[in-house]
Amino acid sequence: MAEPSVTGMRVGQHPDKTRIVFDISQSVEFQIILLPDPYRLVIDLPEIEWRLDEEMAAGRDGQVQGLRYGLFQPGVSRVVMDMARPFEVQEAFLLPPGETPHYRLVIDVAASSPAKFMAASRTSMAVRRSLAPAPPRGQPLVPFAETPRRADGKRVVAIDPGHGGVDPGAIGTSGVYEKDITLAMAKQLKQVLERTGKYHVLLTRERDIFVRLRERFAIARREGAELFISLHADAIKNKNLRGLSVYSLSETASDAEAEALAQKENKADLIGGIDLSTESPEVTNILINLAQRETMNDSARFAAMLLKELDPVTPLLRRSHRFAGFAVLKAPDVPSVLVELGFLSNATDERHLRDARHRDKLARGIASGIDAFFAFKDSVSRS
Repeated sequence: MAEPSVTGMRVGQHPDKTRIVFDISQSVEFQIILLPDPYRLVIDLPEIEWRLDEEMAAGRDGQVQGLRYGLFQPGVSRVVMDMARPFEVQEAFLLPPGETPHYRLVIDVAASSPAKFMAASRTSMAVRRSLAPAPPRGQPLVPFAETPRRADGKRVVAIDPGHGGVDPGAIGTSGVYEKDITLAMAKQLKQVLERTGKYHVLLTRERDIFVRLRERFAIARREGAELFISLHADAIKNKNLRGLSVYSLSETASDAEAEALAQKENKADLIGGIDLSTESPEVTNILINLAQRETMNDSARFAAMLLKELDPVTPLLRRSHRFAGFAVLKAPDVPSVLVELGFLSNATDERHLRDARHRDKLARGIASGIDAFFAFKDSVSRS
């Protein structure tokens, strides 16, 4: 059977409710989860193809303030709706073809009190079930385990394409999504590095799928990565600002812009419809401890080496090495940097980042920075 697809979506206001309708090509299972802080309506479906145009995808109408959708995990697609105020789900049902040639998923929501919303949220989390297919027999999910250094002597580099799936990231002047730019860049960088024969390269995602922030560096640690590079391309109000920058971890942000960017990126799990309300501060805000000091120093050193190699390749921001508390950079034992490849809000930067030839130049510059970093580490270990 062909993969189901969503071909239409609309939000309608009624005197006593808001009605949300998705047109779907075939009958599907679904489940609804209510999440607080901020108020979100989450709809999980089997892995599905999205065929919504931009006007449909806007999805804003009164109670519904924002809409995101995409692959949440293998086998599961997710819709996340940001809601203006506490709400309750009055009804949720699937209509078979009749008046229309397709199925319709109908969800009616109405205003509620904060207390009633929280009770409904707890219930929705308690009864949620996995829509993902079970792993094949004989291939159980593998728990975390440290992986020793590769026997072939190749260095292990982890490339993290920012955002993905239900989290699109920034949107460029032409409508391109950050998640697509970062994945294209990551794949080209992987090719450039592997062609040297010196590196084993892993990607935290290889397709358009959502990956939690902590899982991104957990993937790197499980594979024994010796470097972690997270790729991003921001959008800001100042459309004239352009240029690449590199961030490394610090307890104190280098400036207000760095702090604002870190706060925005650290909300990725909220954007993806993750419930963080039960996590302790130690989990949500991983504390930097003394064991990270050497790693942080190596990260800052690597950032400087990257910028030296990238300076001849692409324009850099005036303060191109910046510091902030990015959650994705907090692996305690893997030197990690976040590369802002440019600004999708700037027409020139965006055009370049959509160009495979420009991305190849960036990939070669990053590869040279990686070579320089490991050459330095080798010289230190020999001395």
